[in-house]
Amino acid sequence: MAGSGKTKGTKGVAARTEAAGAEAEQRREQMLRAAVEVIVERGYADTRIADVAQRTGTSPALVIYYFKTRDHLLTEAIRFSEDNWYAEGQRRMADIRTAAGRLAEVIAMTTLPDTDPASRSRWLLWLDLWALSPRSSGVAAVRQKYDERWRESVRSIVLTGQEAGEFAQVDPDNFAITLSSLLDGLAVQIALDDSQVPPQRAFDLAMGYAADRLGFELKTAQKKARKRRH
Repeated sequence: MAGSGKTKGTKGVAARTEAAGAEAEQRREQMLRAAVEVIVERGYADTRIADVAQRTGTSPALVIYYFKTRDHLLTEAIRFSEDNWYAEGQRRMADIRTAAGRLAEVIAMTTLPDTDPASRSRWLLWLDLWALSPRSSGVAAVRQKYDERWRESVRSIVLTGQEAGEFAQVDPDNFAITLSSLLDGLAVQIALDDSQVPPQRAFDLAMGYAADRLGFELKTAQKKARKRRH
């Protein structure tokens, strides 16, 4: 009986520890979401720990407890935003059977706000990230990691399409670098509300480049992308 009581007590402690851990992770995520919102509104340089604390209804001391420094909080917020974006992309592409369709989805998520309402906010974060990278090693490391991840995502789709006979045998690394750079540049114009580069035009330009280089049917891929958006 004594052993049974000890086992129950151990399980109770474990359950409370697990619950406390889940609560802490939920609170941390809440702070990261708030940090993303404030960065988008005010810019990376003007975001303060006090702003994030006020947005989440907590104290600056508690935010510091979780993230130690302002720079750590802000870089983790960008990591959080990017990880969520990629997770959403994986979910959307899970049921798309063709590589051309998956590539169209990536381009749509990058350029079309009606496909992904968070896309403009994401690019506003990246504008700050690019601007600060030359002056901050921590920010530069985050930038490099996600640029590499971005190119690898495109490269993986190209390789899959080539293996399936959908795409021409272009160099997948060169294509990934060129398309990702093209999308980055177009996204800057979208984030800045450039009247010459509205989202639909940006999407069409990127799709046109991809179809021309990879040799797939542009109209078919565009129709599938539009169907998913509606």
